[in-house]
Amino acid sequence: MLACLAPHLVYRLTGRRSPWPPRFLALAARSVGARVRIAGRPADGDIFLLANHVSWIDILALGGATGAAFVSHDGVARWPVIGWLAAQNNTLFVSREKRGALAIQIETLRTALSGHQPVALFPEGTTGDGRTLLPFKPSLLSVLLPPPRAMMIQPIHIDYGPAADDIAWLGEEPAGANAMRVLGRRGTLSITLHFLEPFDPAVCADRKAIAALARDRIAMSIATHQRSSALPLPPV
Repeated sequence: MLACLAPHLVYRLTGRRSPWPPRFLALAARSVGARVRIAGRPADGDIFLLANHVSWIDILALGGATGAAFVSHDGVARWPVIGWLAAQNNTLFVSREKRGALAIQIETLRTALSGHQPVALFPEGTTGDGRTLLPFKPSLLSVLLPPPRAMMIQPIHIDYGPAADDIAWLGEEPAGANAMRVLGRRGTLSITLHFLEPFDPAVCADRKAIAALARDRIAMSIATHQRSSALPLPPV
């Protein structure tokens, strides 16, 4: 943080877009033991990323690799230090509680998509076990119909491999307890970001179709890599 903060603030004071938040996220991922590998081809141009969600490490790994701004619930904005750091990466905070807020949130997201920074959303709305997918919540995907400019969607499978059981943030586990448990884990942590085939949201009839198509592609990748990891080793 000390290495990245000073140059980042210089960019902010001069009104320029800072390249330092993704650098900070990448360094933070490495500092907690993550070793991130890219599989597939990240899409060029303006892109909306939809990914499965397993752990808070997802944000460090995916943000560091793509430079994406994230959509997060507004409770994170009130977390000490973490909320301020999230804001530095142009995080879009949305409310889960306020009635009638969806239209405002969609307009805020539409404005963000015009800023030529990738935007990432975890459409499950919470963290899963890394081996299965929860239903995708399609409400915010309304922003993609009609597509703003030449906007593509790229599904991403965040893959922790055999370590998923140790890393997954499930149930009512407090944030502090989860952080201590994950940081206390020995050794490094291999994470593969599978960049799947992007698609044009214009081919979908509605937001539910967008969510279903992205979910199907991520689910297929999860199933494929689970099968490959379960194959027996060849004889020596």
